[in-house]
Amino acid sequence: MDRQARLFAIAEYLRGRRTGVTAAQIAERFGVTLRTVYRDLDALRSADLPLRAEQGRGGGYALDRHYALPPINLSAREAAVLVALGAYAARMRLLPFAETLEAALDKVRGALSASAQRELLKVLDGLQFVGVPALPSPAAVRRAVEEAWFGGTALRVRYRRADESTSERTVKVAGVIMERHATLVHCVDVDTGEARHYRLDRIDVATPVTSAPASPGGGRR
Repeated sequence: MDRQARLFAIAEYLRGRRTGVTAAQIAERFGVTLRTVYRDLDALRSADLPLRAEQGRGGGYALDRHYALPPINLSAREAAVLVALGAYAARMRLLPFAETLEAALDKVRGALSASAQRELLKVLDGLQFVGVPALPSPAAVRRAVEEAWFGGTALRVRYRRADESTSERTVKVAGVIMERHATLVHCVDVDTGEARHYRLDRIDVATPVTSAPASPGGGRR
């Protein structure tokens, strides 16, 4: 078994278990050394697999239970409609989380048979959407906002105002509002508790903050 196949097999092995599994058990299961197992586990973490180590009896390495949803049954027509709508949302930049959306669409497309893809997606080519795309924003900023929102973590953002002056703040993302041509990020300032909306296309830099500052009324810049 080559390494790529083994990494996939280890991920599926962990997904199918209800309790943690030790590195020694993984090594025995796949016939490799402990050193190889630790390298493989590091590679899976680097690929954003939500792998955690649990302590105590029944502990070991395990996947976050919320990593994958249970299987659902979609008809070919339902899948094709989702693909068409998702492609439109990506094209119009309606949803800022473009990479996550594309990954989801790839999975739905992959679930369609070749004939269904040809027939149904051809029919859906007749759908026409008329609208103005939202203003573009840097991919790194979109990724950081997505991670902060879903992960509940803070962000250090550099924001460019309409007059081109900039300010930096540490914020938490409370929501996302999609208007006709602009995507607004609803944020709460960590220092002041003030709520405000930032236009996504005017956030030049967004950096995750591992621990938000605890200043009770910190100043602004």
